[in-house]
Amino acid sequence: MELVVFVGLQASGKSTFFRERFAETHQHVSKDLFPNNRNKNRRQEHLLRASLSAGRCVVVDNTNPTLEDRRVLIGLGGEYGARIVGYFFDASVSECIRRNEVREGKARVPNVAIYATAKKLVAPSIEEGFDELLRVRLNDSAFEVRGC
Repeated sequence: MELVVFVGLQASGKSTFFRERFAETHQHVSKDLFPNNRNKNRRQEHLLRASLSAGRCVVVDNTNPTLEDRRVLIGLGGEYGARIVGYFFDASVSECIRRNEVREGKARVPNVAIYATAKKLVAPSIEEGFDELLRVRLNDSAFEVRGC
């Protein structure tokens, strides 16, 4: 069983990467999927616990910019004995703003959201409790994945 934690700015490629690499094998948990929920953290924890207790692999597809955001997820994964893998989406603010400009409808976020997340973003480290940590870059519409 595996808990995958995505870390990266909005429009850095996280959801596309999920669809390409994990949609067939992992449960998708994203706060974007419950926009009207008043307590998104509680809903996310509920979904994670349900999936992990059933032995399903899960991807948490959120920005997860802070150590605290990730600490909670890593703790949950550890509680259920999951292998915890982090994917850091290494993209600059300007790259994300360019990608965001071509999004349509609700997929497009205000640029200020990207800037605000960038201010909080702390690159993840293996010392946080990940069993494996990988870096993802989007190059010429193809994902390049390397160890950190």
